Amino acid sequence: MAETAWWRTRRFLIGAGVGVVVAGTATAVLVAQTSGAACAAVVQSSSGQATYYAADGGGNCSFDKVAEPLVVALGNAEYQSGAACGGYLDVKGPKGSVRVKITDRCPECAAGHIDLSQQAFARIGTISDGIIKVSYTQVASPSVPGPVSVRVKEGSSQYWLALRFDNTGNPLSTAEIQVGSSWKPLSRTDYNYWIAESGAGKGPFTIRTTDTAGRRTTLTGITLTVGTVQRPGATTTTGPTAAAPKTTAPTRTSAAPSSAPASAAALDVQPEPANAAPSTALAAAPTSTPTAAHCQG
Repeated sequence: MAETAWWRTRRFLIGAGVGVVVAGTATAVLVAQTSGAACAAVVQSSSGQATYYAADGGGNCSFDKVAEPLVVALGNAEYQSGAACGGYLDVKGPKGSVRVKITDRCPECAAGHIDLSQQAFARIGTISDGIIKVSYTQVASPSVPGPVSVRVKEGSSQYWLALRFDNTGNPLSTAEIQVGSSWKPLSRTDYNYWIAESGAGKGPFTIRTTDTAGRRTTLTGITLTVGTVQRPGATTTTGPTAAAPKTTAPTRTSAAPSSAPASAAALDVQPEPANAAPSTALAAAPTSTPTAAHCQG
């Protein structure tokens, strides 16, 4: 029986922030939390190499699964304990280019080594090659497939609150919750939820996010309804030419929709231009030819 190539059977998550299975062995994943004033996560233009794995659009960033995932997992240095989640990369390979969303962490990948979904890899390389040379660049304020959404994590209550944001285009640098007339910073986890450790009451909540381009968005009418994706009213208040997007009444959808959502590449909403350059950058140096220790299963 022929041995399966190592790049075809990479790690599988068994729970965001809980553990992963690598070569059949459960390995603990540390849950790192940062302050609300997290540094900007930016992957500079870089050249390196890409492998692929059986991604589904979820992964360590805790996003929802999609039918046709055009996504990427980054090594620890570029993943930055979750600070890169929700950003987009333009990746060029031997056969062309593809835009991918950052949704996962590749613990085995060194800087300059990215792990694409099989669907994304196939657009720029030959699957049987397994490893290809690539260059990639972070996309500033890309189009996204829909309005900003918020998911309230299971276990949330008036005493402990965890929120996940999606369709932000740029990664988020801070998130705050309104408490009376002031704003309380939330802490980010490495699985891409923002936490109010002492809770924030029964809601509804108003949240203010700032992304790595300096764009600030206020989300209103978020209810304490766990396990659901909400699309709250949103107003963007920062940006040199920004006209605030239309505010809509809050709606909720099931955490497990009956039909698969559109691919991450089905982009039809253009966020406002950024008004400031990101404050920090992460250099991804080219890496050597990978060994069996990189992204193996």
